[in-house]
Amino acid sequence: MTTKTDKVGAVLVVGSGIAGIQASLDLAESGYYVYLVEKKPAIGGTMPMLDKTFPTNDCSMCILSPKLVECGRHLNIESMTNSEVQDIQGEPGRFKVTIKKRARYVDPEKCTGCGSCAEECPIDVKDLFNQGLSERKAIYKLYAQAYPNAYAIDKDECIECMACVDACQSGAIDHEMEDEVVEVEVGSVILAPGFDAFEAGNLSYYGYGKYPNVLTSLEFERVLSASGPFGGHLVRPSDHKEPKKIAWIQCVGSRNCRLDHGYCSSVCCMYAIKEAVIAKEHTPYELDTAIFYMDMRTYGKDFEKYYDRAKNEHGVRFVRSRIYEVTEATDGSGNLIIRYADENGNLHREEFDLVVLSIGLEPSRDMVELAGRLGISLNKFNFAEPPSLTGVGTNKPGVYVAGAFSGPRDIPETVMQASAAAADSAVILSEARGTLVQKKEYPAERDVQGEVVRIGVFVCHCGINIGSVVKVPEVVEYAQKLPGVVYATEKLYACSQDTAGQIKEAIETYNLNRIVVASCSPRTHEPLFQETMREAGLNPHLFEMANIRDQCSWVHQSEPEKATEKAKDLVKMAVYKASLLEPVQSVSLGMNHDALVIGGGVSGLNAALNMARQGYKVYLVEKESELGGIARRIRLGMKGEDIQAYLADLINQVTGHPMIKVYTGVEIADVHGFVGNFVTTLSNGEEIQHGVAIIATGGAEYKPNEYLYGRHPAVKTLLELEADLAEGQLAGKQNFVFIQCVGSRDAERPYCSRICCTKSIKQALKIKEANPNANVFILYRDIRTYGFYEEMYTEARRKGVVFIRYAVDNKPVVEAAGDRVNVTVTDHVLGLPVVIEADVVGLAAAVVANDNKKLSKFFKVPLNSDGFFLEAHMKLRPVDFGTDGVFMCGLAHGPKNLEENISQAKAAVARACTVLAKESIEVEGKSAFVNKKKCTACGTCESVCPAKAITIDLQERVAVVNEALCKGCGVCASSCRCGALNVKGCTNEQIMAVINAL
Repeated sequence: MTTKTDKVGAVLVVGSGIAGIQASLDLAESGYYVYLVEKKPAIGGTMPMLDKTFPTNDCSMCILSPKLVECGRHLNIESMTNSEVQDIQGEPGRFKVTIKKRARYVDPEKCTGCGSCAEECPIDVKDLFNQGLSERKAIYKLYAQAYPNAYAIDKDECIECMACVDACQSGAIDHEMEDEVVEVEVGSVILAPGFDAFEAGNLSYYGYGKYPNVLTSLEFERVLSASGPFGGHLVRPSDHKEPKKIAWIQCVGSRNCRLDHGYCSSVCCMYAIKEAVIAKEHTPYELDTAIFYMDMRTYGKDFEKYYDRAKNEHGVRFVRSRIYEVTEATDGSGNLIIRYADENGNLHREEFDLVVLSIGLEPSRDMVELAGRLGISLNKFNFAEPPSLTGVGTNKPGVYVAGAFSGPRDIPETVMQASAAAADSAVILSEARGTLVQKKEYPAERDVQGEVVRIGVFVCHCGINIGSVVKVPEVVEYAQKLPGVVYATEKLYACSQDTAGQIKEAIETYNLNRIVVASCSPRTHEPLFQETMREAGLNPHLFEMANIRDQCSWVHQSEPEKATEKAKDLVKMAVYKASLLEPVQSVSLGMNHDALVIGGGVSGLNAALNMARQGYKVYLVEKESELGGIARRIRLGMKGEDIQAYLADLINQVTGHPMIKVYTGVEIADVHGFVGNFVTTLSNGEEIQHGVAIIATGGAEYKPNEYLYGRHPAVKTLLELEADLAEGQLAGKQNFVFIQCVGSRDAERPYCSRICCTKSIKQALKIKEANPNANVFILYRDIRTYGFYEEMYTEARRKGVVFIRYAVDNKPVVEAAGDRVNVTVTDHVLGLPVVIEADVVGLAAAVVANDNKKLSKFFKVPLNSDGFFLEAHMKLRPVDFGTDGVFMCGLAHGPKNLEENISQAKAAVARACTVLAKESIEVEGKSAFVNKKKCTACGTCESVCPAKAITIDLQERVAVVNEALCKGCGVCASSCRCGALNVKGCTNEQIMAVINAL
């Protein structure tokens, strides 16, 4: 397609882990063509290797697989596997990229993924995907659900026996295939290559590589995984013995200055806790799990609660310690002895069956080399170094970073950064939006009216996630005998690319007109299967799911017989309902392409500016009389940035932008409408029509009741102390005490406020900079300087800042002593109280949520128990709500630092633009409908409807449903005394059929 601009409406995404996939999908849905380059023979990155994710314990592949399939079959994403970027030349808007596509010796267009070739291959090699714990063939598929669903030949191991060629019935194998060099033009580049794992053998004292029962955390993930070498059975690789005691050793390759790894890898604490909890779930016996750690860094949203549950409910032991060595027992058992000092300095020896090393994250070696060729700035650890307060930028205009390449981070932050990079890419390419994309065409929908019901049932093993508990073959055999079922089968992974093709093939072969899939949660997977239905020419609502994972295998692990019977019942119920399903037509409505941003802090300002730069009209509403939010009280950023100068420039850009209309001193008074067609009324009476909304209402600093705050002038919060430092009001002060976790990690606020440790250390360093002889004490429970902030912690100790740990049940005591205060804290080593005469006490006060209840009701979006907005999915949709067209960012979502707020603001814009880029909006259509003959216009349905989708037509004396507003919740139907209301796809008849099936 010929473009009308000099800029190219395509983006290069390097790396296909969760960051690369998310960025690609956001861009493709926003009107851009994407080249997704991956050096491995399949997309997915590291996530397919993981068993489950924290803190939700979702199966990693279960939440990733829909994204893989969506990415793989998207018309505007070209996945280039077995490929590497060799060079990038040009400028923003028009880069020329040279890509080397290494021969895979198998044509992915012809390969069916049947595996006949691998069965005949005589060569066994270590399977690196399974971390070397099992073997694969020289011709292999990276993992079961891999996209593309095609094999590749490892030429370094192949002996050219041609057995695979003889076995392949589709003629897909070509040993003469050659490498290919291609050039593509793109407008921007996103580097999302993921990370490399630390080589644990570099630390010999842990015994890795010497003792077979010392594993890395990634190896242990494969041991736990249903698709792993042991099918999810928890055994020692050395002798297949079930372990009774497992130890985790933290900070292996992290926080180690001697290795030049003086940073925290950010994720290790949480994945160790997760592995310990999951390990306990895998064993029918009492498993002793112990985690040896220095500081427990559970700083993410809901992470602290997961940590508390692990301790208090699952019985995971946490041992604050220093490990000296790991040796093997001399009795021939293969057990391991850990020699360590506890926090009081006492030496211990403890024996374990298995030791797991929580290895850290390193930058991708290949990407470090490429970055060097491209001139991308890296930090001292060879991670990319975004310019301050950009979130995802690089020193090279038009090139952005996302995920672990810019620093160790967990999945939610990785996904946010990916979307943020997509948003920044779209800013420079907005004029080329839509110039290179294709629109997906579906086959004509088959009219099934009048057809005899023919149901196909697909029952998923999910590796052993389901199959280890539920006897899947029995369920399939049972389903085959149910009325209306003409075809039933089992699938190892129902959500994989090849199964989607098999479902479409079965629909055609057996003339199926209803489909039931018995697998995991419809919350994550129903859209995937409905898309398959559309591709097969069937209405997507002729589909029903039975959740035999969450509702069977997960909750009845110790009762396989009963779980199997329950699975049969769930399948039967789904089949009975499916037999009554009717096509539901979606409703297409016009799209308003304006956006509303609520909140004028740093997050809201960045969201508004990014959105406007993409060409969309933005209404920015701030209830205070000034823009800036809580950032008006911040003087210096974590890297020493002048925040007030940054904020002033940001406000000037926003207020001066012709596409942004700013309202200050007004609030949201009411909201009506739905995605694409919202109408918001302001407190000044003005109405705003918009298609999407971004909630960026910020947070607040907790005002303490403890430690004499407000009763003694020497006691201040960190923000107050920061202002005093900046204004020179603390000159002459000698003794400073910082107290951590004030209002956080307690019964009232059982969460970590994330930024407090780093903020306190930053201020301690400023005090030391001004007066090297000052005495500075930081009283803490755990120091949580995650990522590269660990360097500040190291620097503070070197400069003489004294850190004293206190116990939660023995908090510091602050008492007035004239102009000063006495702070008493019990030293955990001495076991004795220490009294500090302090000139100033800085309280690391919690980040608390603003009062979001009104907005929660207006937009019908939920809050969590702490008052922060609750995202649609913690891992994969961290800025989305369940309500379409509404997004969140910044402190409204939860505590985070300024850089993270900026990234999340841009991420919310990227997600919003996937909606705004559409010319019209399609509403699902599963709405309520009225039987006019039964309706008495009593108005009960109108009064109970939470979506405000029902009104009473007083002339016709009948209830009228706005299908666009209706969410299909069924409140009206259950409240209707006359039985006049029903919900499409969930009618009273269908519900009764489900009940009768039992």
